[in-house]
Amino acid sequence: MKDIIPTENLVAQICRAAKSAAPALAGSGTLDRNAALKAMSEGLIARCDFLKEENAKDMEAGKAKGLSAAMLDRLLLTDARIRQMADGIDEVIALPDPIGGIERITRRPNDLLVGQMRIPLGVIGIIYESRPNVTADAAALCVKSGNAVVLRGGSEAIRSNAAIAEILREALGKAGLPEDAVSLIPITDRAAIDAMLAQEESIDLIIPRGGEGLIRSVVEKSRIPVIKHYKGVCHIYVDETADIDQAIPICVNAKAQRPGVCNAMETLLVHENIAHAFLPKVAEAMAAAKVQLRGCPQTIRIVPTASPAAEEDWGMEYLDLILAVRVVSSMDAAIDHIRLYGSLHTEAILTRDHAHAMRFLREVDSSLVLVNASTRFNDGYQLGLGAEIGISTTKIHAFGPMGLEELTTRKFVAFGEGQVRQ
Repeated sequence: MKDIIPTENLVAQICRAAKSAAPALAGSGTLDRNAALKAMSEGLIARCDFLKEENAKDMEAGKAKGLSAAMLDRLLLTDARIRQMADGIDEVIALPDPIGGIERITRRPNDLLVGQMRIPLGVIGIIYESRPNVTADAAALCVKSGNAVVLRGGSEAIRSNAAIAEILREALGKAGLPEDAVSLIPITDRAAIDAMLAQEESIDLIIPRGGEGLIRSVVEKSRIPVIKHYKGVCHIYVDETADIDQAIPICVNAKAQRPGVCNAMETLLVHENIAHAFLPKVAEAMAAAKVQLRGCPQTIRIVPTASPAAEEDWGMEYLDLILAVRVVSSMDAAIDHIRLYGSLHTEAILTRDHAHAMRFLREVDSSLVLVNASTRFNDGYQLGLGAEIGISTTKIHAFGPMGLEELTTRKFVAFGEGQVRQ
């Protein structure tokens, strides 16, 4: 019988192997990394049946555990979803290589040329739940940006994640890159997460993807810097100068197009000077979209069908067809509300006044601030990054959607011709 390796030892071993693999990946050329990614994409398609067989085991176990229909749907791998994973990797191949370029070159008075070179962060640890496609998406972004990655997925997808990781590792080997640049922790016990968060000598950054409970737990326990994104309490402020006909479809889109995501609007703030004209119309449009309104006293006087809002509604991330609505006396009041209850995720102002728009952009301190557009645009693809590994609501070292460039840092480089310091 084989000796059973304690969880802490196995996790440490996996993380050390990733750290050892990181320099070779970071030093590889664009063509080599793209060749590995292409082999990953092709491998997923070639072994589609294997992936579905392993996924079926997770689905069966999930049904036995009583997972909800929504959770089971997130877990399911079909031909179309496997194709989407492969297509996602192909899209990453097409993105510009973020590493190796030298930026901000300046010539000093002594003729020393000083610049900054883009380099990988090193080893990234990703802790995530439910969806197996995250395994492929996250690994592809890390490989493209020259970072080794240690993945720890949810227990409900353990067989699916292991199968995907096996294919990705084989692809790295085929391309002549170290397989340990993509590693999966194959342990479902929570102790594996705790052990991973203690590997500060091997892992440079932790990115948790999941619910607020998971992220808070990771932040509390980690010895490693963590990219945080607790929740998305997103606001739209309808200024007194807003174009009502334009504002209504923006608000409906922000709330109802996909209510269960972090960039959906959760609170609507309306200037009192436009409230009587705007609120009845937007309430009718929201009702047609099956959105329930929870309003302040002024809102209920204008829209009697709204339910009274409680204090906890103002900071609530509903992730559902529920919207908190408050009438405010001024832009100052709207900004104060956002500062008090917001989560630094996404806010928008709807206005025809340029000065109001620019003031809102300057003073509202969230990862994306929009003028006359839906909050649903806070997404890496929509903002032109090509792909994202998550959205950061902290400011160090990234703020907002994290694409390839956000998976790198800069080091200073200097070119001289014999200069010595005087």
